[in-house]
Amino acid sequence: MTADDGVWLYSITTDNIGDAQLAGVTGVAGEQVRAVTSSGLVAVVGTVSLGEFGQEPLQRKLEDLDWLAATARAHDAVVAAVLRNGPTVPLRLATLYLDDERVRRLLTERHEEFGATLRRVTGRSEWGVKGYGDAKLLSQGVKEEPPPTGAAGKGTAYLLRRRAELSAQQDVERTAAGHAGEIHTALLDRAVDGVRRQVTDPVLTGKRAWMIFNGTYLVDNDRVEGFAALVTALDTERPGITLELTGPWPPYSFAGIDG
Repeated sequence: MTADDGVWLYSITTDNIGDAQLAGVTGVAGEQVRAVTSSGLVAVVGTVSLGEFGQEPLQRKLEDLDWLAATARAHDAVVAAVLRNGPTVPLRLATLYLDDERVRRLLTERHEEFGATLRRVTGRSEWGVKGYGDAKLLSQGVKEEPPPTGAAGKGTAYLLRRRAELSAQQDVERTAAGHAGEIHTALLDRAVDGVRRQVTDPVLTGKRAWMIFNGTYLVDNDRVEGFAALVTALDTERPGITLELTGPWPPYSFAGIDG
């Protein structure tokens, strides 16, 4: 390393993983990642140029969505490689230190915290469940207001129709929200933990479907089959709701760790 280099931190894991297991794994700058060990823990890191990944240049690059997406994929690929060899605590994107010694100090000072988190995620994985609603099917159980009658003028009739349409839309949204709450409660019964996320904008998902639910769950690996079966059952028994299961993922949502 030189004075122009920094250390990008990917994840923290047990000392059963070392450079041999990381051979061929490259990071956000195409660098060979390596293990930094202290206090029975391993930090998986890579050396990067501060001219490209330092605070000021990084701030500018984060505005480039293509660069951000590619960097996030490279970061996640390293975390996934570590996860294949054992439990891991993934760090958020762009966690940087000046040198390996500061990383070792981090492992020593926060040994108990990292150890507790590793125990929490050992033998478990993160799964995502998204729910999409079909407004037409969901509206079938909603009672519609009768159209206006009598001698009302055109303007009044239009306003009454619009009020009825808005009321029906709100009823459908309440129905969807009720389904989402029931789905989350049912999934929590089969998971160690779970959190509901904000639904994602269609522009980001690339789907035009109406997302009504977005959850992530920490699931024991030996209960994944049952969890997946529950997702299928919940999908089947709710006309107008389509559920999508994704995973397994590194436990970003349940690590609770910042560098």
